[in-house]
Amino acid sequence: MSIREEPYDRTRPLPTIQPIYHHKLTNSPGKSHIGVLVQFPPNAASPPHRHGVASVSAYLISGTLQNKMNDEPIRVFEAGGSWLEKPGCHHNVSANVSKTESATLLATFVIDTETVEREGFAALIQVDEEYRDLVFEEPKGGIL
Repeated sequence: MSIREEPYDRTRPLPTIQPIYHHKLTNSPGKSHIGVLVQFPPNAASPPHRHGVASVSAYLISGTLQNKMNDEPIRVFEAGGSWLEKPGCHHNVSANVSKTESATLLATFVIDTETVEREGFAALIQVDEEYRDLVFEEPKGGIL
């Protein structure tokens, strides 16, 4: 069964993003590994975005999310599900399916250390231009 993609609804709550670690990878000079917890309140959705040159792995800790990347169909992930976003991937849909329950995921980024040091949090998430007025807040303390 395919799920029809709806235009992003800017009235939906935004998820919150909390950096939990940032490690420079000694076996991959010039690269960093960053972990963030993304918490989706009931009915929350991220605006369409990209993660630049980062490779991103996501693991859904709790809840149920709809996820659409590039021209792929929308997929539904439940707790324990995971996916990979390759550099340049356009993340079109990332939305909590439930109107009553929260969802939480762990996103791990592998990215150039120099890019993170130069751009900070903005290096991790680039919201599509028409939704930039909804930008995520810079986490307190930056990226760790």
